[in-house]
Amino acid sequence: MSAALALSSAGAEPHPDCPLCPRLHDFIAEWRLREPIWFNAPVPTFSAAAGDKTVELLIVGLAPGLRGANRTGRPFTGDYAGDLLYSTLHRFGFSRGTFRARPDDGVELTGAALTNAVRCVPPENKPVGAEIATCRRFLTATIARYPNLRAIVTLGTIAHQSTVRALGLRVAQFPFAHGARRDAGGIALFSSYHCSRYNTNTGRLTEEMFVGVFREVREFLESE
Repeated sequence: MSAALALSSAGAEPHPDCPLCPRLHDFIAEWRLREPIWFNAPVPTFSAAAGDKTVELLIVGLAPGLRGANRTGRPFTGDYAGDLLYSTLHRFGFSRGTFRARPDDGVELTGAALTNAVRCVPPENKPVGAEIATCRRFLTATIARYPNLRAIVTLGTIAHQSTVRALGLRVAQFPFAHGARRDAGGIALFSSYHCSRYNTNTGRLTEEMFVGVFREVREFLESE
């Protein structure tokens, strides 16, 4: 498959068999053989049920988890990170329905969208620099997909830096810091530690810290 065929017709989503990152492509191919009923493909953006024009908030994570989104096909669905994220989104009115950690649970996003800086699951949850850079074309297209986007929450340093670059800005001018908010070319850029089990177990991120970021986002969106 040529690089041109790596994009789906929507432009913001990779082809289900995207070949642009050979290591990730081969890793997914291995898991298709091991777990043929899993999703095992680039995980598409989960967007507001009412349409792209309603999206004011985009949340950007790092990459699908092996037994989370890579298994289920929906961002942050199937592992601990999703439990905390979706409960927080529901608390502040960014989702409706009861999250049951599966893509058919009926959860809908309201005014928000979820995506990842890298769309394919990486070995050991660690994409390399070339993979992050290669997949940024999809992040850039995803940001452009939402004409009324006003805020982005980046989860973790890698997602933050890739988002800054996708916006055409310099990382040195927008360093990652949990709880920070900066104007990024007319979009409010909020940053948070990733809501992974590792971060919560070690105390780097508490539920209160995470909720605080989204409380600030909600207050920002309602203030103007």
